[in-house]
Amino acid sequence: MQSEQRLAVLDKIKEYEKAELWDKDVEDDPETIVLTPDKVDYLGKKLSSKIMTFIANKCAINFYEKKIKKGEFVIKDIKGIENYLAVNSGAIITCNHFSVYDNYAIYRAIRNYLPKGHQLYKVIREGNYTNFKGLFGFFFRHCNVLPLSSNKETMKNFLHAVDTLLTRGEKILIYPEQAMWWNYKKPRPMKNGAFRFAVKNNVPVIPAFITMEDTDKLDGDGFKIQAYTIWFLPAIYPKPDLNEKQNAEYLKNENYFALKNLYESVYKIPLTYGEE
Repeated sequence: MQSEQRLAVLDKIKEYEKAELWDKDVEDDPETIVLTPDKVDYLGKKLSSKIMTFIANKCAINFYEKKIKKGEFVIKDIKGIENYLAVNSGAIITCNHFSVYDNYAIYRAIRNYLPKGHQLYKVIREGNYTNFKGLFGFFFRHCNVLPLSSNKETMKNFLHAVDTLLTRGEKILIYPEQAMWWNYKKPRPMKNGAFRFAVKNNVPVIPAFITMEDTDKLDGDGFKIQAYTIWFLPAIYPKPDLNEKQNAEYLKNENYFALKNLYESVYKIPLTYGEE
């Protein structure tokens, strides 16, 4: 029996795809509580933040690796790692967002290549940081995350942290599609934010994309577990002859079309939207 909740999510995805509501949430996420500056230590300067991050990362690795060992989370292959390794500076990594597992898939693909003392930082939605319960709420608050906020002062701190991390050579994972669409295989049109960060700090964007295929095992909702292939595409650099706005648009468009071409190559079908 397939879960009614998952079937409802799939119906929402079809509806929103037809209406081109690309960044609209399809999950019943918790209500967003405003994140104020005193509730987040973006750069992990406090001792308590360092301790909690250490514990959370250890717990997350243990959790996901157990899932992998049981065959409940399948990474089939990693392609194009040389494109990631070609970037020796800070960078924005973009990725399609379709699962709570996809950020760990990216981390696992690059963890052996991260310089000593470096981590993969993840930009997340405000409500996931302030109001998500349970184990994933713990991960969302402490695993090298950069939560967005509707509070202007908090966002100033967020932007400062992004600039600082990119300057010191860190990699930041951002989902420019914004909302998570469960097991959705297509690339979606993107928001500008990730690309503005890259332009402002004169760093490249590394497009990542995860393709999926059915395994013969079912998940707890009665759907086939997906085997992931993680693709890293050639980095896209800002152009010196474009202004900031033009450059952000250029990076966004180049990123999208790189994913479109990959999608069509892997799945052997044209990328179309709004069709059954």
